[in-house]
Amino acid sequence: MDNLSPSPKALVPFVSVDHMMQLIHHVGIEPMLRGLADYIEADFKRWELFDKTPRIASHSAEGVIELMPTSDGEVYGFKYVNGHPSNTKKGLQTVTAFGLLANVGNGYPVLLSEMTMLTAMRTAATSAMVAKHLMPKGADTMAMIGNGAQSEFQTLAMKAVCGLKSVRLYDIDSKATEKAARNLSGMGINVVQCDNAEGAMEGAGIITTCTADKQYATILTDNMIGAGVHINAIGGDCPGKTELAPAILHRADIFVEYPEQTRIEGEIQQLDAEYPVTELWQVINGTAKGRTSDRQITLFDSVGFAIEDFSALRYVRDHIKGTGYYIDLDLLADPDDPRDLFGMLIRAAP
Repeated sequence: MDNLSPSPKALVPFVSVDHMMQLIHHVGIEPMLRGLADYIEADFKRWELFDKTPRIASHSAEGVIELMPTSDGEVYGFKYVNGHPSNTKKGLQTVTAFGLLANVGNGYPVLLSEMTMLTAMRTAATSAMVAKHLMPKGADTMAMIGNGAQSEFQTLAMKAVCGLKSVRLYDIDSKATEKAARNLSGMGINVVQCDNAEGAMEGAGIITTCTADKQYATILTDNMIGAGVHINAIGGDCPGKTELAPAILHRADIFVEYPEQTRIEGEIQQLDAEYPVTELWQVINGTAKGRTSDRQITLFDSVGFAIEDFSALRYVRDHIKGTGYYIDLDLLADPDDPRDLFGMLIRAAP
């Protein structure tokens, strides 16, 4: 708990977007992705300690605003996040976020951080951590279907954690594919731009789908999926938004973060409420089986869960020390006498 004590005068460290980017470059993109994956995996191993609840969502025709809280009994964390697919047409981000950690013992916040950049990093790190446990042996090529804001992070995380050597890109918007290819140039990975989804999946042992439309979509049809692949489905993340044909789900062994949330938001919202799925924490702990054969299709129905954000914030808290990549915010009232808040106000009069 020492690293979660309030700063002197109850100042709270705040990591801005600029500071987060400086921290990522300070650590290194791929080393930080590996570090985040390690922190997430460590927290999955102690999954049963955490408070767990589906995220608290406010839906609208345009998108969703959500709160994602959790606690391990000593530290509390939450993330505020939105998802608005039409934002890109307005020059805005589809997803923006910020998060907080607090000391359960006294309730004081101990970290406030941007989480738009950090969510992209933790989502990719989670995908790669899961793929490490589920992907076919020797897989070194990924099809990246949907080349928006997540695509480069997903690719580099798979490279850093799983040894990915080649990525095959496809998006219905060729400019998005060109953007992703340009950003990945010089990153030590072979990049192939493809004209269609079928072409992107040639030779791919890992298939990642990450599209943005808030609708029941069929990005992958059943005939596109051969035996022995791992599907990393991260685009379907709210009610009414999916990417995979139901027939694929029936052929795959499905792995989820938290069933109560995934059945509302994930690909499995298309299936019966009792359809069997496996919780990832059990695979990581060795109490459930992951990949069991070369021909098995494994599917990570990823929607993002609060414990992953908790892990990411915990990583940032541990790694900003001594870097200067934060500022202290005067966020908490700190009267000399805790019972005399009004006196503090009076003494502050101009």
